[in-house]
Amino acid sequence: MFTSPRLAIDLGTANTVIFLQGKGIVLQEPTVAAISPKEKKVVAVGQDAKEMLGRVPENLEARRPLRSGAIANYLVAEAMLRKFIGKVLKGPRVLAPEAVVSVPAGITSVEQRAVVQAMQAAGINKVYLFPEPIAAALGAGLPINTPSGNMVVNLGGGTAEIAVMSLNGIVSHASSRGAGDAINEAITQHLRKKYQFLIGELMAEKIKFELTSAVQVDNPAKMEIRGTNLRSGMPEVLELNTNDLVEPVRGVLDGILQVVREVLAETPPELAADIIDRGVVLTGGTSKLRNIDALVAKSIGVPAFVVDEPLLCVVKGLEMVLNNLEEFKRSFKN
Repeated sequence: MFTSPRLAIDLGTANTVIFLQGKGIVLQEPTVAAISPKEKKVVAVGQDAKEMLGRVPENLEARRPLRSGAIANYLVAEAMLRKFIGKVLKGPRVLAPEAVVSVPAGITSVEQRAVVQAMQAAGINKVYLFPEPIAAALGAGLPINTPSGNMVVNLGGGTAEIAVMSLNGIVSHASSRGAGDAINEAITQHLRKKYQFLIGELMAEKIKFELTSAVQVDNPAKMEIRGTNLRSGMPEVLELNTNDLVEPVRGVLDGILQVVREVLAETPPELAADIIDRGVVLTGGTSKLRNIDALVAKSIGVPAFVVDEPLLCVVKGLEMVLNNLEEFKRSFKN
C-alpha cells in the first residue's frame, strides 16, 4: 500500500528546515535564491545562493523571497520551494506529498493564501499551516498541553514571535517584525555612520554571531572586519571588539523586549505566575546571539533560557504535529 510522503517544513525568513517522516531532518538551508532575470529562472538556492549575496555579476540576482515571515516574492519563493522539495523527494512519486508548514501566529489571510499556493505549486498536495510559536514550544519540550502557562520567544530572521500558551493554544501573542535581519542592518548602519566603513550582508551576519553581545562584557573579544573605506573607496580592515556593538543592536533588542512586556501584561495572573516559576524559553536562530538570555532576564525580571539547537525547535515541534494531526487540528491556521 502506497502512502503519501509527509513533510514538516519550517519556512523561515532566514533559513528553511525540512523534516521527512521516516528519515528525519533532510534539509537545512538558507532561504535564498539566485535568479537570472534575463532567462527568468532560478539558478541556485539555499547555501549555494547565499554565498552569492553581494557577489553576483550583473546578469544574476541573489534574493530572499520571504520578508518578516511572509512571502514577498511569490515566483521566487515557489521556484525555491520546488528545488528544495525536489532535493528531499528524489525520484518518481506515486502520491503527492503532504506538509505541515510553520507560519507566524499573526499571519494575515492573504499571506496564508500565498504560502498555501506556493507550496501547492511546488508539488505539495495537502498543506497544513501551523503557528510558529506553538511549534517552537513543542520542539523545546514545553508542556503546553497542560493548563499551566508557558512562554516562548522565538527569535527568527524576519520576526520575533512571542506567545504565552496553555492547553495547546495561544493565550496571548504578539510579534516584532524585526529580529535577526534587523540586527544585521543595525550593525551595518553603525559601521557606516561611525567609521564610514561599508560591509556586506554576509559579513554583518558573521559579526552578529561571532562577535556581538546583547550586554557589555568584562573581557570583550576582538575581530578583524573586512570591508570598504567609504572615504577612499579602497578595501580596508577594521578591528572591533564585542562592546563596540552592544549599543547599536540594543535598539532592535529593546523593541523586542517591549513586545515581550506587552504580552506578559496581557497574560492572566494565574498563567503569569507559572511563567515566573518556569521562566521564558528562547528559541530560533537569533537566540544564539551572545548573552541574549541575560538581557531578557534582567529586562523583565523573569528567568530566561536558550534551548539546545534553537534553530531546530520549530521543525521538531512540527514533527510532533505531523505525527498527531488530529490532536492539534484546532491550532491549524487553515
